[in-house]
Amino acid sequence: MRLDGRIAIVTGAGGGLGRQHALFLARQGARVVVNDMNGEAADAVAAEIKASGGEAFGVAASVTDEAAVQAMVDRTLSEWGRVDILINNAGILRDKSFAKMEMDDFRLVLDVHLVGAAICCKAVWAAMREQGFGRIVMTTSSSGLYGNFGQANYGAAKMGLVGLMQTLAIEGDKYDIRVNCLAPTAATGMTEGVLSDTALQQLDPALVSPALLPLVVDDAPTRAIVCAGAGHFARAYVTLTPGQFIGGGPEAGERLLAAWDQVSDDREALVPAYGFMQAEREVASAERHAMADATT
Repeated sequence: MRLDGRIAIVTGAGGGLGRQHALFLARQGARVVVNDMNGEAADAVAAEIKASGGEAFGVAASVTDEAAVQAMVDRTLSEWGRVDILINNAGILRDKSFAKMEMDDFRLVLDVHLVGAAICCKAVWAAMREQGFGRIVMTTSSSGLYGNFGQANYGAAKMGLVGLMQTLAIEGDKYDIRVNCLAPTAATGMTEGVLSDTALQQLDPALVSPALLPLVVDDAPTRAIVCAGAGHFARAYVTLTPGQFIGGGPEAGERLLAAWDQVSDDREALVPAYGFMQAEREVASAERHAMADATT
């Protein structure tokens, strides 16, 4: 099996999508730590895995509790010696239009999705660096990538996870820590009442979990965003257009307005390898125009 000998932690795995992730990784040969705030639910999923011949144990912990998350990782290292895979799946919804949203609900959603994922990553980071191997999957969303009415808090958290992925992938590269994002669409407790009954029937969470495999195997990519639902898989990208040199001065804003279509033209857009590439291209463009001006 593709993941024989690998140790995986899946957060929010007591039900729904997380449960399917845990079962899928176990079928691929991984030993699985099933995390959930509900200890009985986590233990039940671990029991399912063991009943099918796999190895697993459940851990009751909130991803927002640094001490509890660290204790979970420490137990995993003590019992199984390493942590190879972290699936950051835990999440909540507090949907309302922004006009009606309380800032406490905004903070809470970011705390669970974004800060919770950072806490889990931090807890496994040293072990992954030391062993020279790690595979981390963040759970982003189309609501973060493209926006969705009533989900300002959720969308902000989910796009924040893309930014966390981008930087951790760069920092983890020399230790073979590869970090990717999964944007799932699935019928779970979080989507009941949001999608139609017909759509929910097609969006079995089990149809999403196969997207994990290419993201956690030995030859996994890094900084990939995979969109998955109803058995359909696609890739999303954060791109940068070639742009136009506009220059400065009092008329720069008006020149930018005039050149807006050219600045927005994405026919030759690229995926930057790192954030500073934007500044490098901007400086290079300015230097080219300065040289051209000097020769005229």
